[in-house]
Amino acid sequence: MKNLKITVNGTVYNVQVEEADGSEIQSAPVQKAAAPKAAPAPKAEPSAASGEPVKSPMPGTIINVLVKPGQAVKKGDVLVILEAMKMENEIKSAKDATVVSVAVNKGESVDTGAVLVTLG
Repeated sequence: MKNLKITVNGTVYNVQVEEADGSEIQSAPVQKAAAPKAAPAPKAEPSAASGEPVKSPMPGTIINVLVKPGQAVKKGDVLVILEAMKMENEIKSAKDATVVSVAVNKGESVDTGAVLVTLG
């Protein structure tokens, strides 16, 4: 027998390990891990032909949507306010354009890369 000290998640365990000569070892059948479930299909994103998507730069919660479809916006206009890490981030238009669609609602959680607004 060997006495070993093992630390798991900061907790120390004293264990005894017995060496086997090989005749006592029984192998258990190996089970294959279940295949990972397919990720849910992402929300349909507007095609490039229908406009330029403005995507979320980080995961967060939509605090306010300041535009509506059909509204004209100028470069630098705030489209959406996104709360992430307890900070409010203004998502602004990169160009003069017209809002084709708004893909999010106030209070909705979004992931990085989620389409917020589509500009045309």
